[in-house]
Amino acid sequence: MKGKTAIGAALDAAGAKAQYDGHVKRILGNRQVLARILKGASEEFREYSPEEIVGWIEPDIEIEGTALRPGETGKGKLIITGDSTESRIPGEGTITYDIRFRVYVPGQGSRETVKLLMNVEAQKKFYLKYRIVTRGIFYGARMLSEQLDREFTDSEYGKLKKVYSIWICMNAPLHIGNALTEYWIGKRDIIGTMPEKKKNYDKLSVIIICLNEKSREKGGELHGFLNTLLSPRMNAARKKEVLLRDYGVEMEQEIGEELKRMCNLSEAIEENAMREGVRKGVRKGISLTKNIMRLAGEGKSEEEISALCGVSAKMVREIMKA
Repeated sequence: MKGKTAIGAALDAAGAKAQYDGHVKRILGNRQVLARILKGASEEFREYSPEEIVGWIEPDIEIEGTALRPGETGKGKLIITGDSTESRIPGEGTITYDIRFRVYVPGQGSRETVKLLMNVEAQKKFYLKYRIVTRGIFYGARMLSEQLDREFTDSEYGKLKKVYSIWICMNAPLHIGNALTEYWIGKRDIIGTMPEKKKNYDKLSVIIICLNEKSREKGGELHGFLNTLLSPRMNAARKKEVLLRDYGVEMEQEIGEELKRMCNLSEAIEENAMREGVRKGVRKGISLTKNIMRLAGEGKSEEEISALCGVSAKMVREIMKA
């Protein structure tokens, strides 16, 4: 029996109000959508497909004040371990993020898997009482400082994770149109040369994606995707048709399959990796072990993990003991 995917349901619920606060957060917080944003906006994911990226996003995404599906109360909704949309630090005040989640980038060769911390914000207007980039830097800086006692302790600053604050600005003025700009921490040698690996200072990026579906300059594939997704002029049926045809966004699936999707994809790619060799598999594969350990950390039982990942309970026990 076929049913709507989460993004299909969100588009139907939004109708012509896709840019309204509650709807836009629900739409942008969908895993299929976030995967395409990451591919188009961040260098770490450009060589990967949206289908691969989907599996590297943490199992659940925290969205400020919005149930993941229309009609949900949110009581049974899982959130990302240790994260929420509200950040409270004594002496520094409170800020509330639209969407926040963690995502992994597979290591290559002997490199270990890299974890990134992501924040996605939606803005209906470009001109506000503050500059978007300045607010983005503040959000990114907060995401860095609150890692203390979460990602590292004491002076273990080498464990600091890179953060992204991605701002999607709808209805940008025509003189800006469809644009994408990144602000980041860079290095400039003024006198002499200071040898330093990029990974040691490349810890914060603010990305602003400006959208204007009336602009003559259409931008890249990401702009076409987002302008379709968030268009106030296109009805839901037309959006779903274009998103499926031009961008491969799935609108239907077997009912009950959505929760199993990530683990099933992981297992399939893992098996393919074994056939094609470790080097290629590491680049393209999604770790089944990582997903099992992640679900176990959320308190899932062996039987629940077995059902979600489509593997035997015996295999789950063996992986958890390893």
